[in-house]
Amino acid sequence: MAAWETVTETINNYTGLSPAAFFTVLALMYVTYKVVCGMFVAADDYAAVKRSNEIALREPAQMGDVTEEELRAYDGSDNNKPLLMAIKGQIYDVSRSRMFYGPGGPYALFAGRDASRALALMSFDTKDLTGNIEGLSESELEVLQDWEYKFMEKYVKVGQLVSNNTSSESKEAERQSIGNTSKHDEDKSQENKIEGNEVQ
Repeated sequence: MAAWETVTETINNYTGLSPAAFFTVLALMYVTYKVVCGMFVAADDYAAVKRSNEIALREPAQMGDVTEEELRAYDGSDNNKPLLMAIKGQIYDVSRSRMFYGPGGPYALFAGRDASRALALMSFDTKDLTGNIEGLSESELEVLQDWEYKFMEKYVKVGQLVSNNTSSESKEAERQSIGNTSKHDEDKSQENKIEGNEVQ
């Protein structure tokens, strides 16, 4: 008790304030200091904030058909790539919500994946990070539908998931189509040569 009386007497003698007034002024000075410091950002922090804003404001690029393996590259680990996530096979650009879906965010494990099952179950278990929604109850499917509506309202759809087999088959079909076109062009060229020879 003697120490407190000494402190209050010292504060009163040096400042002319009561201890309550002195500590109130001290607290206000500390708050003012924090506010002023918060107004100025270090150059590195400013550059990081500017970079993340540029990423978030980028126009979403249409991806088209993407396999699950290809989608994993868009998990936010590369700042030069958009941040993507899929629900029910539909891929959305969630780059503008990097603080939630980017590295370190609360939903970061959903990025670069089809998280339909995990969202329906409200689960953060890695085994639920799949697009397989078989066996879900009606209420779980309704939860998933709500998530899908939110994503449709908030984010741009940039593509859809395809299985690796479908992707390979479509590429093979494209190659065959190109092969058939060039074979057709060759046949036409031969016909033109023959017709030209007949005219002569």
